[in-house]
Amino acid sequence: MSIRTLDDLLAEGVSGRRVLVRADLNVPLDKQTGAITDDGRIRAVLPTLGALVEAGAKVVVCSHLGRPKGAPDPQFSLGPVAGRLGELLGAPVHFATDTVGDSARSTVADLADGQVALLENLRFNAGETSKDEAERGAFADQLAAFGDAYVDDAFGAVHRKHASVFDVPARLPHVAGRLVLREVEVLSKLTGDPERPYVVVLGGSKVSDKLAVIEALLPTVDRLLIGGGMCFTFLKAQGLEVGTSLLEKDMVETCRNLLERSGGKIMLPVDVVVADAFAPDAAHDTVRVDGIPSHRLGLDVGPETVAGFSAALSQAKTIFWNGPMGVFEMAAFAAGTRGIAEAITKADAFSVVGGGDSAAAVRALGLDESSFGHISTGGGASLEYLEGKTLPGIAALEN
Repeated sequence: MSIRTLDDLLAEGVSGRRVLVRADLNVPLDKQTGAITDDGRIRAVLPTLGALVEAGAKVVVCSHLGRPKGAPDPQFSLGPVAGRLGELLGAPVHFATDTVGDSARSTVADLADGQVALLENLRFNAGETSKDEAERGAFADQLAAFGDAYVDDAFGAVHRKHASVFDVPARLPHVAGRLVLREVEVLSKLTGDPERPYVVVLGGSKVSDKLAVIEALLPTVDRLLIGGGMCFTFLKAQGLEVGTSLLEKDMVETCRNLLERSGGKIMLPVDVVVADAFAPDAAHDTVRVDGIPSHRLGLDVGPETVAGFSAALSQAKTIFWNGPMGVFEMAAFAAGTRGIAEAITKADAFSVVGGGDSAAAVRALGLDESSFGHISTGGGASLEYLEGKTLPGIAALEN
C-alpha cells in the first residue's frame, strides 16, 4: 500500500499553508446537558493537529457528529467540541457556525499561522453523504477551497464514501494523518500473519452486524469467543431456551451452520446473568445457559464464562476484541465486559480493541487504556478492514 503520510507533508513545509484535516470528532453527548461524555476521539487527533500547529500551518478541521438529516440541527452542533479541542490544544479554536458558508469563509480567511479552525458539522450539508456523485462533488469543491493540502485523520469514517472522505482528496494533495496511519499498520498485522494463538472476542447486540467479519475470521483465528446479545442467537441454534433475550430468529440457521463449520473454534457462554426486565435495578441472578427461564432475559455473561474465556485469552499471542459482553452501561450487568477486558490486559499478547462500544467500555469502566496494544477509533471501519473490504477513504489516499 503506497500512501503519503503527514511526515511527507511536513517535510515539504506547511508554514503559512492552509491544511484541511478530516477528523473524526463524533463524540457522545449527554442528551440532557449536551456535555461531551467521552473525549477519546478528540484526543486521538491531537498528534496530527499538534504537529501541523507547531509547523505553522493554518489548520482547518472538519468532522461529522451524529446523524443529522442534511440540514442544521442544534443538537448535533460541533460547538462543544470546539471548546474541548481548544482546551486540549492549549489555544482557542476558531469555530465556524456553518460548514461552507459565510462564517466558514471568513473564519478560514482570518486564520493566522499556527491557528486552528473547526467547521460546523459536515452532515448539516446534504452533499456530504449524498449518493449523487454530482451533488457530493459540488460539496467537495466547496470544502477543498479551504485547503492547500488535505490530511485524513478520521479512521472512523474511512469506510464511508462521503464527500469529505472520498471526493476531497481527489481535489487536493493528500496524505494520511498519524491516527489513520497507525490504525492501518495495526489492523494489517491482524490480516497478515498474526502471532499465534490468535483469539478474537466478539460481542454486541446483533449477529447480523458481525456476520461478515465472523465469516472472514473463522478460517484464520484459533479461537472465537462470542458474548453480548448476539450470543443468544447462537445458543438458540444449539436448541436452548433463551427466554425474552435478544434474538434474531432469521439468523438462527446461519448460526447453526457457523457452529458446524467452525471446527470447535467458537466458544459460547456457559452461564449468563438474567433479569426480569431491561432496567438497571431489575431483579437478576446467574443461571446456566441450559436453564434460562422463559420469562427472563440475558443481559451479561456469567462468571464461569468469564473464567473460561479468560483461560483462552491467557494462551493468546494476538487478540482482537470488538463488542461488550453485556449491558455494561448498567452496573449490575458490567462484570462480564470488565472481566474480559481485564483478562485481555493480563495476557502476554498484542491486543487490539476494535473501537465503538468496546472502546467506550474501556473508558467507562475506568480501565487503563495503555494496557491494551491499540484501541481503534473506528468500530465499523476496523470490522470492514478485517473483512477485507475496500475502504473508500483509504483507497482515495492511495490514488
